[in-house]
Amino acid sequence: MAYFHCVSRVVGREYLLGPAEKEHFIKLMRIYEALCGLRIASYCLMSNHFHLLVEVPQRPSPDELPNDENLVGLVRKTLGKKSANELEWELGHLKSIGNIKGADALRERWFARMWDISSFMKTLKQRFTQWFNARHKRKGTLWEDRFRSVLVQGECHALRAMAAYIDLNPVRAGICEDPADYRWCNYAEALAGGQLARQAVSFLNSLAPHGGLLPANQRPRTHKEGLQRWRCWLFGLPESEAGQAEQLDREKTRAGSATIRDRVPRKAALDVLAKGGRLDRATYLRCRIRYFTDGLVIGHRDFVEQAFAACRDHFSQGRKKAARPMRGLELAPKPERLYAARQLQKDVIT
Repeated sequence: MAYFHCVSRVVGREYLLGPAEKEHFIKLMRIYEALCGLRIASYCLMSNHFHLLVEVPQRPSPDELPNDENLVGLVRKTLGKKSANELEWELGHLKSIGNIKGADALRERWFARMWDISSFMKTLKQRFTQWFNARHKRKGTLWEDRFRSVLVQGECHALRAMAAYIDLNPVRAGICEDPADYRWCNYAEALAGGQLARQAVSFLNSLAPHGGLLPANQRPRTHKEGLQRWRCWLFGLPESEAGQAEQLDREKTRAGSATIRDRVPRKAALDVLAKGGRLDRATYLRCRIRYFTDGLVIGHRDFVEQAFAACRDHFSQGRKKAARPMRGLELAPKPERLYAARQLQKDVIT
């Protein structure tokens, strides 16, 4: 299992994505999430870019791959009857004329689209571009680049921090004071009752701070409790204050909003860093921290070193170690400290 924080921006960084475009993007995202066998652990769609935190399972062994019936059923469920019927007919035709290699090659073309982050992102962006260009009677590319990604350690504090960072994107942009008020992010979708978004929040709540999963008796028992816990994580509240989080959900009190605003200002965060201080989680998640988009790999020290060893040829030969402490962030206990594969020398906050 691997987790990637993926970011892509509109060409020229123009604000081209309105409410209708955002809704259609999310619709396509859910379709290809199911088709490709992935899970969206968090997302946020803005007017000129998007963030996705994607769980990518390993490709199943040959014996575990879907058979023809299950493959056709998956295509029917995600892409509709027309695509499924065409696939079913073509597989049947190839088998009827004894072209088993041809049928295997056809299946492999479909399997190549699954359990792969590059294929998922390419398909999602291409399909959305086709829809967008047809809707707006335009031609040409919509995205300024392929996409950028950061490998994130799963089942630990790093994944929770990244997911919260993504949910808080509209807060950092000054669009709202509360991500619950921004409908195109995972947290707001979960609050609205979206089952896939709620399942993602439940998964994030099951992660233990030092790695691995919490015992079953320590996990939220209901979706409501899970949303309260996640809100505590977003707002920097102790989980013992879940009642306070619920009150903020219900009332959006003035006192609560003021508390949030006090943690957001970029200038205050820069002043702390200039004096050699460190930002607490509630503050740094509300600032644009370049590590989350430019850090290459994020996680505990051992995870970053393992990723470095696996991709040694992509780094300079003189480099001996990969893990670099993330500058300017809270000095957490060692088991919870976050490291990146790239050390940023300046503009940690932008």
